[in-house]
Amino acid sequence: MILPVSKNALLLALIALVCVTILGLVNQLTQPKIAEQQLANKLAILNDVLPENTASETLLADCILVTNPQLLGRPTPQAIYRLRDGGQISAFVVETTAPDGYSGNIDLMVAVTPAGTVLGSRVLTHQETPGLGDKIERRRSAWIDSFKGVQISPDNSVAWAVKKDGGQFDQFTGATITPRAVVSAVYNAGLLIIQQPGLANRPANCGASQ
Repeated sequence: MILPVSKNALLLALIALVCVTILGLVNQLTQPKIAEQQLANKLAILNDVLPENTASETLLADCILVTNPQLLGRPTPQAIYRLRDGGQISAFVVETTAPDGYSGNIDLMVAVTPAGTVLGSRVLTHQETPGLGDKIERRRSAWIDSFKGVQISPDNSVAWAVKKDGGQFDQFTGATITPRAVVSAVYNAGLLIIQQPGLANRPANCGASQ
């Protein structure tokens, strides 16, 4: 004879099994939609920093992982996408991090030509102060567009700073740390491209590691 407690335990186990099964089915059904949305979001950001309508799934596939804590801000690999025109690379899109934001890491995407001209940049994630540091977001202000068309080279590092530090870029009223960190991260991303021309010939490997 099964004791009442055992019956309750069996009932709970059955309910748990049903719930797990339902969650598994829901996950299988929604996973393709989630992946599709993630792809669309990634392409939208890439199109934001590149010349109009040049981002594609081909660009996403032509991706390498690079580890350079000094210039990319993280000890883990960061993705670099390579835009090609007639077989030649016309731009690199670098995922990079400003580790010295006011409230922590600021993740960015920076598009730069092989010669070091910035094509565009966008903030991906941050935890900066609302109303102050969040002006690095394109939807809050046009400040992030101030890098577009500006040249990066080892010789103009002094200019790549906020005006308070003797550079050419505006800081925010009441918030200097945040823009200072972003300016430095954008400069370092371009510097990496200039200093490592071999990045153009490395085999794509992002898909194998994701």
